[in-house]
Amino acid sequence: MGKVLITGISSPLGRLLARRLASGWQVCGVDSRSWQGRPREIAMHVADLRKRELEDVMRAEHPQAVVHLGVRREMRGDARNRHDLNVRGTKRLLDHCAAFGVKQLVVVSTGTAYGAAPENPLYMSEDEPLSASRSYPEIRDRVEVDALASAFVWRVPEVRTAVLRPVHVLGPHSTGMLADYLRRLRPPIVLGFDPLIQVMHEDDWAESIALSLTRELAGVFNVVGPGQVPLRTAISELRRIPLALPEFIMRPWIRTSFAAGLVPWPEGAIDYLKFPVTISGERFQHETGWKPLFGLREIFAAHRERRSES
Repeated sequence: MGKVLITGISSPLGRLLARRLASGWQVCGVDSRSWQGRPREIAMHVADLRKRELEDVMRAEHPQAVVHLGVRREMRGDARNRHDLNVRGTKRLLDHCAAFGVKQLVVVSTGTAYGAAPENPLYMSEDEPLSASRSYPEIRDRVEVDALASAFVWRVPEVRTAVLRPVHVLGPHSTGMLADYLRRLRPPIVLGFDPLIQVMHEDDWAESIALSLTRELAGVFNVVGPGQVPLRTAISELRRIPLALPEFIMRPWIRTSFAAGLVPWPEGAIDYLKFPVTISGERFQHETGWKPLFGLREIFAAHRERRSES
């Protein structure tokens, strides 16, 4: 099926995706971190997406397809550097895809980019605005990356570009806002709120990306799992005990704890513990025949497994 380049390949989910695609593609990857113990058949380049190194990788590998996972998701640290890495790095990658004749591009965004708000409709389509940065400024760079990629779909039609907005991904290797939150022994919840959440298994996440490449998708697509559950149900399924706090106590506590490095999410994430962000996967299902393989109980059981970096 040709050669595919994965940015962010050294991340836990990047490694999972690389192994999945290796069955049908020649896989290479680029990341600012090395991948110790990677399979010999997968080529690896250590490079910064913002620098000339990326151009050298594109020229050397000349991939037919690119999957872009290479955005920094950790909220702690220098926010300006994270924004520069994610946004400018994505701009450089898009330019190189156009210049080096890449045929297919998959940019993996996130369903959380729609934002959590009380006026959210159920099962939002891809045409809904991305409003996450309105009350969650730390995610502004992720929204900008999505907007850049969505514009690239129409600006450079010769590169068949799919922007995927998956729901929360859970499993032994998964990281992210909800994945890390549900691993805490006492995940905090906002007293009086119990929003619906949507989740998918990490293997289904990888399969949806493989399917996007196989079907040569172009456009913006929500990707959903088997359904949705109330947040408290998810916490119970993971055998955790919620810590219920009034919002007027939780906000300053999260603000102070985040500044001290005690929790990985800033104050803006609290809205996701209050309001649902449910999206419709109808467009992706119609284009690909997508059907997740794992049910909700299997997803929660998988997330209880010990995380591995391999």
